[in-house]
Amino acid sequence: MFVSDFRKEFYEVVQSQRVLLFVASDVDALCACKILQALFQCDHVQYTLVPVSGWQELETAFLEHKEQIKLLIKQDDDLEIPAYDDIFRDEEEDEEHSANESDKGSEPSEKRTRLEEEIVEQTMKRRQRREWEARRRDILFDYEQYEYHGTSSAMVMFDLAWMMSKDLNDMLWWAIVGLTDQWVQDKITQMKYVTDVGVLQRHVSRHNHRNEDEENALSVDCTRISFEYDLRLALYQHWSLHESLCNTCYTAARFKLWSVHGQKRLQEFLADMGLPLKQVKQKFQSMDISLKENLREMIEESANKFGMRDMRVQTFSIHFGFKHKFLASDVVFATMSLMESPEKDSSGTDNFIQALDSLSRSNLDKLYHGLELAKKQLRATQQTIASCLCTNLVISQGPFLYCSLMEGTPDLVLFSKPASLSLLSRHLLKSFVCSTKNRRCKLLPLVMAAPLSVEQGTVTMVGIPPETDSSDRKNFFGRAFEKAAEGTNSRTLHNHFDLSVIELKAEDRSKFLDALVSLLS
Repeated sequence: MFVSDFRKEFYEVVQSQRVLLFVASDVDALCACKILQALFQCDHVQYTLVPVSGWQELETAFLEHKEQIKLLIKQDDDLEIPAYDDIFRDEEEDEEHSANESDKGSEPSEKRTRLEEEIVEQTMKRRQRREWEARRRDILFDYEQYEYHGTSSAMVMFDLAWMMSKDLNDMLWWAIVGLTDQWVQDKITQMKYVTDVGVLQRHVSRHNHRNEDEENALSVDCTRISFEYDLRLALYQHWSLHESLCNTCYTAARFKLWSVHGQKRLQEFLADMGLPLKQVKQKFQSMDISLKENLREMIEESANKFGMRDMRVQTFSIHFGFKHKFLASDVVFATMSLMESPEKDSSGTDNFIQALDSLSRSNLDKLYHGLELAKKQLRATQQTIASCLCTNLVISQGPFLYCSLMEGTPDLVLFSKPASLSLLSRHLLKSFVCSTKNRRCKLLPLVMAAPLSVEQGTVTMVGIPPETDSSDRKNFFGRAFEKAAEGTNSRTLHNHFDLSVIELKAEDRSKFLDALVSLLS
């Protein structure tokens, strides 16, 4: 079901239809789907859910259900779609036309007249050009104001629910998880994240406000969402502190844990905090309560001494009753791992349903299973990064860095899916930037390749923008990949919704990379 934007009047039209939902395999999209499902259930709207992992599945699903699909536009709606000529201008034709006109033979007097006419004509063309550019800027500005690029789709759906006064605490939590997914995957800037956190924090205060006399009146299965400043450590409350420090990209990269010196630095860090190794290496829940109470302050103080000034981040946590507590990032890693689970006998649709179910508080067993898969994924990611850096697999190709995973790499199956490979690539680039002394390399993007199918001879290739503080998180590799493939007739498949991820025949990789180097130089 396609709509021009998520306004209340369109949802009112939806209520009278049987809705078809095409949902991408993405944590943010899953959270948006959960919110929309809750709205449909609230209003008794019938719907069909169709998970799609890429453009091919979307096209197939669209053709299968095309009789049910309508474009929801009111008859009096004016979409105001701009004309082609208002956006694009063919300069080559203008120059060619001008050259042809000036080449015509003529007498001297006619030449003088023609020269005067050309001056007037060129003046008019320059004026028209300025007017066209001004009109184009206005059109593009209007479009960008209503573009949802860089905005969590879950937050958009929650905004719809709030607008209709149907927002619930569960919906708010899914919006939080959707936003956190965008931050974890570097799809938004830190400033955008902090701004959206502020918006959600007001909703959290509204939904989870309690008077002091109600403190002891909470039910055993209640749901509470809290805003808090917490540690930038992956899954540490469901792991040991030592494992989390070793497998969180932020700390592993800054300590350089792939080196002997980095391991010594970690030991010095733990000693500076005064934490016994026995406590650090056991499960977080089993640590002494006296240590856990002051753990955040201890870690943050020592992290500042070791140059890690961003150890504390703004986030949200949820309590299910008195026993189960999860940070938003915990749920993101767990859900992502369930969606791209390498377990045998599980299809993409099965993984999608498992991940979707894990977002419900009635399926905490699936969420805990996702946390175990996430731990395995994070361990494999850091081990692969260490292998790539220690064997110098990251090389400079001129305008970008390049790394290729070889056949036989341990846990290679874990990186056969786009989100997992993208996460590995981003973490590898962060670690490489921390390890290299070459200033130029610190400003370069990364292209990474991993074997996809040995039988079909294909590889997955992903492009990651430079790891700079001023990065706006926009990734332009999608168009660059298309251009390089067109110029070399490389056999590629642009099937993923993330255009910076493509599938490529291994035989065409060399000429494809050469074209990419030429294009980006």
